[in-house]
Amino acid sequence: MLFQITAVYAGLLGLLLLVLSALVIKERVRTRVGLGDGGDDQLTRAIRAQANFAEYVPMTVILIAIVEAVGAPAMAVHTLGAMLLAGRVLHPLGLMAPKIASWPRGLGTLLTFVVLLIAGAGLVAHALF
Repeated sequence: MLFQITAVYAGLLGLLLLVLSALVIKERVRTRVGLGDGGDDQLTRAIRAQANFAEYVPMTVILIAIVEAVGAPAMAVHTLGAMLLAGRVLHPLGLMAPKIASWPRGLGTLLTFVVLLIAGAGLVAHALF
């Protein structure tokens, strides 16, 4: 099956997006704010956690899928997928903590950027050399 490894991580990340979306809805119900953030800090954090996920995950999953498609070793694809998943779990945990916990947020960002760097640079190198 094509993209068998990527499919596992894409599926898990899709479920994580569902959780982040549910957290936004929960905060919207709590604050009774249907649009925007109403100046509520927790709603703002929930919105940003979901939006940040939506900003980074699609392109990163596409890169991982192409890495898999060009024949990278399964362990490399699993490593990229696991790093992205871990990063995308850590980032909102840090962002949505009562006091923003910088280490999970920062580590989540770092893991995501490392996956983008390795997958992006690796694909360019594979295509050119």
